[in-house]
Amino acid sequence: MPVTPAALTHAEDLADFVEASPSSYHAAEEVARRLQEAGFTRLEEADAWPAQPGGRYVVVRDGAVIGWAVPAGAGATRAVNVFGAHTDSPGFKLKPKPTTGAFGWLQAGVEVYGGPLLNSWLDRELRLAGRLAMADGSVVLAATGPLLRLPQLAIHLDRGVNDGLALDKQAQTQPVWGLGDPASADLLGQVAGCAGVEAADIRGFDLVVADSARGAVFGAEDAFFASGRLDDLASVHAGVVALEAAGERIAGDSNGPIAVLAAFDHEELGSNSRSGACGPFLEDVLERIYASLGAGPEERRRAYASSWCLSSDVGHSVHPNYAGKHDPVVKPVLGSGPILKINANQRYATDAIGAAAWVAWCERAGVAQQEFVSNNDVPCGSTIGPLTATRLGLRTVDVGIPMLSMHSARELAGVADLHALSQVAGVFLEG
Repeated sequence: MPVTPAALTHAEDLADFVEASPSSYHAAEEVARRLQEAGFTRLEEADAWPAQPGGRYVVVRDGAVIGWAVPAGAGATRAVNVFGAHTDSPGFKLKPKPTTGAFGWLQAGVEVYGGPLLNSWLDRELRLAGRLAMADGSVVLAATGPLLRLPQLAIHLDRGVNDGLALDKQAQTQPVWGLGDPASADLLGQVAGCAGVEAADIRGFDLVVADSARGAVFGAEDAFFASGRLDDLASVHAGVVALEAAGERIAGDSNGPIAVLAAFDHEELGSNSRSGACGPFLEDVLERIYASLGAGPEERRRAYASSWCLSSDVGHSVHPNYAGKHDPVVKPVLGSGPILKINANQRYATDAIGAAAWVAWCERAGVAQQEFVSNNDVPCGSTIGPLTATRLGLRTVDVGIPMLSMHSARELAGVADLHALSQVAGVFLEG
């Protein structure tokens, strides 16, 4: 697919979105902020919710966010179309008592979060970001600028490094952030200063390490986009852009489905949390939406029977240097369109009915699409798709964009694919 001016604008907006979303908590708040600017009303879970159709709303639970638009003519059995994604990415999370160090170096105590490509985090300027729980009961988002680095050992001290690099997850992944005596230093103080709070008032924290470099378009004819956290902020961004653009039309419609963007946390850990896809967040929100339309369990189940979930997460493009790792026939490549993800063992939830629907949505959006399936000797990962299908019974299709360097500190996608995914998301949400 050609890289159009609209696709380049979309990529620049994605760079802004990723920069504003160094943690899942920031991503959830950024989605809420953007939807509010587009006319959505922010709700709190502890409050009573509006009880009439025709509205646009958004709610945040920790590092997850759900936004939705209810058509003005919606009744108790109106179908719902859910565009699902996740806000977290593999990397590192700060441990308790995080200020460490030795030999005049200040270091940060971190543990591995999910399954990152460890060596990709070496020799990059990194930042800390997340949330702080304060003594007065408030929760504050915090993010530093470039602060940390994982310096690699020089080749003169490890002559065999180019024959294979294996990092010890405890001893060799603790980044440096300054010089001095750890006994008189305070890493949390650095974070607190960026947030405008006192370190002494911090009672708890969820802080992750993020690459500080901005996303960039590059390559011949601007084909490529590189950034941290594309898994899965590329999908979250596609969904929020689509819902921003279509929300007002959906709410004013009488015939379309209820349109939902659901971005969950903790997918990289298996989704087992109150804000993950295995948790009750989406079900809680849908129950309250349908209750506002006068639906009981019977009506809600009837609505679910004609509903869809489009689970969007990244997938593998064929790698030109490792073609043997991919299926010998099905070889998606950057720039040729979003992918339909298929797996016989239901690691992805796509079936024949879902595949036909996906092709129709892509045709309506005017974008090319391609398929992804794993090499039989290289088992694939999974997504929120099977989890959502199992929990709610919604017919679910697993899709995404092809990419290289998945789980790297800086991943590689196709500019045209990023924009195309958002176009299909818009068609899907409008029904």
